[in-house]
Amino acid sequence: MDQAQASGAKPGHPPPQSTLHEVRTAENSAAFLLPKLRSMKESNAHLKLLDVGCGSGTISTSFAKLIPDGQVTGIDVNANIIPRARAVAEKAGVENIEFQQGSVFQLPFDDETFDITWCHQVLVHIANPWDALREMLRVTKRGGIVAAREGDYESECVWPELPGLTAFHGLMAGLMIAGGGTPAAGRQLLSWALKAGAERRQIELGYSAQSYNTPNERTILSQGMCQQLRGGGFRDRALKFGLEVKEDFEEMAKAWEEWAQREDATLSSLHAEILVQK
Repeated sequence: MDQAQASGAKPGHPPPQSTLHEVRTAENSAAFLLPKLRSMKESNAHLKLLDVGCGSGTISTSFAKLIPDGQVTGIDVNANIIPRARAVAEKAGVENIEFQQGSVFQLPFDDETFDITWCHQVLVHIANPWDALREMLRVTKRGGIVAAREGDYESECVWPELPGLTAFHGLMAGLMIAGGGTPAAGRQLLSWALKAGAERRQIELGYSAQSYNTPNERTILSQGMCQQLRGGGFRDRALKFGLEVKEDFEEMAKAWEEWAQREDATLSSLHAEILVQK
């Protein structure tokens, strides 16, 4: 679950976008952070890690497995998703983890509480993301790490360019902007960190590609998008933000299904990754 989105889930149950979001783990979504985490664990087995915008907790839970003697805290603005995150951790047999509701703009923790503070696909959805990064820096210990990975939606490359997918891309960009977010977030992540008060010498910047090319990857992506298109999530958000909804949501869903079945179908987009040494 992204920080600014409502899941529409019943407490303890998968949100509509779980097909897509719950495949996320520390290994596939935070690979750039893991070498630093392992290095820090060698000198301090009792690391404390905060996952901001934790959603249904799959990344948080995989972090907890990597630091069994440490403690992971997941926080999300949406209270309805917290029972689902707890259920995910319980099913995985993870106990060194806790979840709570809260905002990235007012984290309910003292200064210098965590060794690592992390977020994924959160800043892309919110206004004034530098304020969020500043708050993440506040709760991070001196010598600790603030890590963020954010997509750059405007860098998305998709083939074949089906009309329904083109319409979908425009809808998503419009929803991001209307909600206060930034479709071109990834390319601005370094700038936001500097605006938050970090110095350039403290920041490591890199990029990776998020791709959906195999039959299984295409199916997961297609199913996740169709769930929200047919379940009303996208339409409800468009109406909430006062957007004029001209697109045929069923046609967009059919385009996703057609795309998933094509042997020549590919989709990829850039993600920016930063490590800020406090």
